[in-house]
Amino acid sequence: MSKPVLTFFSNRGGVGQSLLIYHLAWTLADMGKSVLIADLDPQANLTAAFLDENEIEELWSGSQPGATISRAVKPLAGGGDIARPPLRRIAPGLHLIPGDVELSGFEETLSAEWLHGMGEHNLYRPMRTLSAFWQILQAGAGEIDADVIMIDIGPGLGAINRSALIAADFVVIPLDADLFSLQGLKYFGSTLRSWRSLWAKRVENWHSSNEAKEYPDFHLPRGAMQPIGYLYQQPSFRLDRSVKAYDRWIKRIPVVYREAVLNEQPSSGMLPENDPCCLATIKPYRSLIPMAQEHRKPIFKLTSADGAIGSHAGAVQDARRDFRNLAGKMLAKIEA
Repeated sequence: MSKPVLTFFSNRGGVGQSLLIYHLAWTLADMGKSVLIADLDPQANLTAAFLDENEIEELWSGSQPGATISRAVKPLAGGGDIARPPLRRIAPGLHLIPGDVELSGFEETLSAEWLHGMGEHNLYRPMRTLSAFWQILQAGAGEIDADVIMIDIGPGLGAINRSALIAADFVVIPLDADLFSLQGLKYFGSTLRSWRSLWAKRVENWHSSNEAKEYPDFHLPRGAMQPIGYLYQQPSFRLDRSVKAYDRWIKRIPVVYREAVLNEQPSSGMLPENDPCCLATIKPYRSLIPMAQEHRKPIFKLTSADGAIGSHAGAVQDARRDFRNLAGKMLAKIEA
C-alpha cells in the first residue's frame, strides 16, 4: 500500500515555502508521526535548512550512488535504473531525501519520456522514468514506515515539477499577498487539471499494453494531485505600500482559488478568514527566523539560551500553536 504524498507548490518564488515545510515536518514529527521529506527543488533550499554546509558538501562531492535525489535518478538518463537514496535521519520520526543542484539536468530526460509515454511499444522505460520520483519516495517511506511524505518543489511548470506533481496525492498552495501570486495561481489551476488528465491517459495506455503483463509488480502513481487548500503569508508591511494594497489581493484569493484550481463558482463575499480552503495565515515571525537559522532549529524550539526571551518567548509559543493547528488541519484533510 502506497504512502500519502503531500506536495507544496507555488508558481511564484519567495513565498517561504521551504521554511514552511521545514517547520511542518518538525511539527508532525513532534506529534508522533513518521515523516519523509524529499527536496525536489534544484535550488535545494530545504536541504540547506536541515543539513549544514559541511554535510551538504560531503554529499555533493562524494561518489556514493543515490546520495541525493539527483544521483538517485541519474542512471535513468544513461539506460540504467533508479538508485535507492540512503535516507538522512534528522530526528526520531523525521527523515530527508536530500536535494541537489544537479537535478535540473534531469529535465530534458523527463521531457522526452513524457512524449514516449503515449507510444504503442516499449512503454516500461518511459513510465519507469516519469514515475521515478514516486518510486523512490515510496521505497524510502516503506523503509521507515512513514505516515506521510512531504515534497518541496521549486516554482515553474517544467518537466521536473510535472513528474513531482504526478507523484502527489495532495497539493497545498502557499501564496503571497500580491498580484504575482494570483496570476501564478490562475495559470497553475488549469495546468494542474491538464497534467492530471494527461497522466490518466498514460496510465490507461500502460495498463492496456502488453508490457503491463510482463511487469506485474510495477506500479504507478494515481496522479490524483488533489488540492486541499492554500495558505498565505501575513504581509510584513512596508512604508511604501499601504495596508489597502495588500488587503486588495488577499480578498481576491478565495475567488481565484475556486475558479482556477477547483473549477468552481465562488460564493460572493467570501474572505480567507471564513474560507474552509484557507489552511492558515503564516505570520512573518520577523527576528525569530534568523535566530532559528543561526541555531539550526525550528522557531518553536528556540529557548532562552538561544536568545528567545521577553516578547520572543511568547512568539515561540505562538509559533508552536500555529504550526500544530496547521498540521492538524492538513492531516484531517489527508486522512478524510
